[in-house]
Amino acid sequence: MELLLQTLTTLLLLYSLYLIWKFYSYKLSTKCYLIDYVCFKPSSDRQITTLTSGAIIDRNKSLGLPEYKFLLKMIIRSGIGEETYSPRNIIEGREESPTFDDAMLEMDEFFNASVDDLFAKTKIAPSDVDVLVVNISAFSPTPSLTSRIVRRHKMRDDIKTYNISGMGCSASLIAVDLVKNIFKSRKKTIAMVVSSESMVPNWYCGTDQSMMLSNVLFRSGGSVMLLTNDPAMQNKAKMTLRCLVRTNIGSQDDSYNCVMQKEDDAGIVGFYLGKGLPKAAVRAFTENLKHLAPKILPYRELITYIYRLARYRANKLKGIKNFVKPKLNFKSGVDHFCLHAGGAAVIDAVATGLGLSKYDTEPARMTLHRWGNTSASSLWYVLGYMEAKRRINKGDTVFMISFGAGFECNSVLWEANKDLTDCDVWEDCINKYPIQDVVNPYIEKYGWVNDESEETISDSLEAFKKNVGVIS
Repeated sequence: MELLLQTLTTLLLLYSLYLIWKFYSYKLSTKCYLIDYVCFKPSSDRQITTLTSGAIIDRNKSLGLPEYKFLLKMIIRSGIGEETYSPRNIIEGREESPTFDDAMLEMDEFFNASVDDLFAKTKIAPSDVDVLVVNISAFSPTPSLTSRIVRRHKMRDDIKTYNISGMGCSASLIAVDLVKNIFKSRKKTIAMVVSSESMVPNWYCGTDQSMMLSNVLFRSGGSVMLLTNDPAMQNKAKMTLRCLVRTNIGSQDDSYNCVMQKEDDAGIVGFYLGKGLPKAAVRAFTENLKHLAPKILPYRELITYIYRLARYRANKLKGIKNFVKPKLNFKSGVDHFCLHAGGAAVIDAVATGLGLSKYDTEPARMTLHRWGNTSASSLWYVLGYMEAKRRINKGDTVFMISFGAGFECNSVLWEANKDLTDCDVWEDCINKYPIQDVVNPYIEKYGWVNDESEETISDSLEAFKKNVGVIS
């Protein structure tokens, strides 16, 4: 009898150890590690300088003085420099008649350079990739873009491919979320995420000011990431995913309609950015932070905030007005803020909401200046800036946040597995950043537009084109 009890006790102990090991193994296999990433730097012949911008605007013969003044006003406020990039058809003056081949060329130049670079950088072979996710919101040909990558790199027949479209600037983090969920049912898996946007078929050639904004903000770019849940690759990986929160407020009509692809009154297709966009962004941002804060902030900060909020409301009921409404201190749980470089106004709004300093927003502002708004891939250029500046050390947390049509706000928290020091596409220019007190090149060359009238604009434009060599 005693022997039987000892045997049962031993078996029970072994089974308990097995369950603990199984649970630990499951937790490890469901983690998501960022092995590495690369950003795309187009060739220099695709750069949009101030003169190139002037030539592009001049080709649109339907623009009048109000449109010229609006474009000048918007591009000065945008925070974009003159080293950003566009597709070749726009540089060549064919923005009004893009072809399918133009759109494919834009994609191929990015795919061929960046995917190859990442394989070479990580020494991971195409045959090692188990999952491929491509997110290009506004261009979805058949066969899919995922199939195009699989064919070029001769990937395995059993690779799982996903092509995401229509998700806008937030698509990169949506793709990461998709991979994270796939990892829950597949062990020791390597996933590649390819993120970019297609500008070729979406350049707006009309006069609707709410649709002209996209031409001012969006530029060519892209990023490619490799992720895994293989515990053996943790030390090789740059970062570990700690938390990801997605918010979609598309059930509200004003939020759904504030960003969309549509025709203007003349039947010209473009991206509409409505006046309700800031309001929708604030609403989505607030909702996202409600779910995110308890997951990333220390209990001490949460308890302090609840206490201060209760005190504020009590004083408000008593009629005491000299109390400021409390805010959560996100810096208590986050070391670095990787903000979507969607425009100066977007960065300002997020910075105000999170209580960020000039130092915190520097990576996003400098990314916007150097690369423009590269849509879903912009977060990775911002992260690249932080790396190039040697900001991120082992154990640091990096908070990413992005916004997209629908309307969506997505956020993620990463933890660095080691000191990050890669310069990537910033290598040849990082030393000149941050740029302080920059004189806007567009106001230098085009500021005279603000002094013109309908009667004088035509003659002034002709004189300007002769002076700077812009060919009409």
